[in-house]
Amino acid sequence: MSEEERDFEEQLRELLSEDAYTIRPSPVPYPQIRRQGVVERRRRVAVAGAVLATLAAVPVGAFAAGGGGTGTADTATTPTASASATPTPTPTPSPTPSGPSGPATAGQLRDGITLEQAVEGLDKCLALQRQNIAQGSHGEDPGKADDYRIILAVNSTGDLNSPGDGIFVVAVQEKPKEIRLICNIKGGEASGYNISSGSDRQPDSPPVLPDMSSNKLYQQSFMDKGNWKLPFSWGFVGTVDPTVAKVTVSYGGVGGEAVLDHGWFVASGTLTQQVTRNPHIKGYDKGGKLIYDSDKDKTYQQVQ
Repeated sequence: MSEEERDFEEQLRELLSEDAYTIRPSPVPYPQIRRQGVVERRRRVAVAGAVLATLAAVPVGAFAAGGGGTGTADTATTPTASASATPTPTPTPSPTPSGPSGPATAGQLRDGITLEQAVEGLDKCLALQRQNIAQGSHGEDPGKADDYRIILAVNSTGDLNSPGDGIFVVAVQEKPKEIRLICNIKGGEASGYNISSGSDRQPDSPPVLPDMSSNKLYQQSFMDKGNWKLPFSWGFVGTVDPTVAKVTVSYGGVGGEAVLDHGWFVASGTLTQQVTRNPHIKGYDKGGKLIYDSDKDKTYQQVQ
């Protein structure tokens, strides 16, 4: 036996005597694979069912099915070593997504706000709420950011009561309980949040149900009423039942089609004039029949 062959045999014996982990594949990460499948199915449904919003001449592009659905970098898995005379490469598993899911369309992230920025803002608001609860504030643990889905991000404008511009992030959670969170970020820190737990829908609710707290998104400031800073980026969200196939929202004389995103409608635009009336909302069924008009909704506040 040559010296090279003896060296090789010694190396092989050392490899075989090492911990078994180095020569066995790691256990299949079933929970991660299952979650990846759920996220991917959600992405496909979101892309297939989304209606693109084009409000106030702001183009909305379809959200790519292959990317943008997570808020943090993917985590790569290192292949395990194989002890053999002629090692064959072990395929690297597909990256596992982590973080909250993104919206159905790219246009729901307005004003140049990235998904990463929106996720960071959501994390900070959840941390602020947990801190407030720990200090005695009323409320329940809002859960982890991974359980949420971001449906809107839009610039926010400061006012006399709360100076300083920032961004709004709207995120929703379906399980383990329904939650809607409107988060305000200023100067890179959580400035405040509005959270609702449980569904707002009642047996007699209309097919289109505007979120009562959306005024935070489309009213720049009640204190500065009649003297808003223009142009002003605004947003509006609410829920729809399965009979609704289309929602339109007009504000300040400019209208457009909202996005339908997994049971929510999401509208946004740019206001260029002072207004006295709240957005006007209409809902249509699959046949194009008008089944909701906010002008006829006695529970909807028409005037600001």
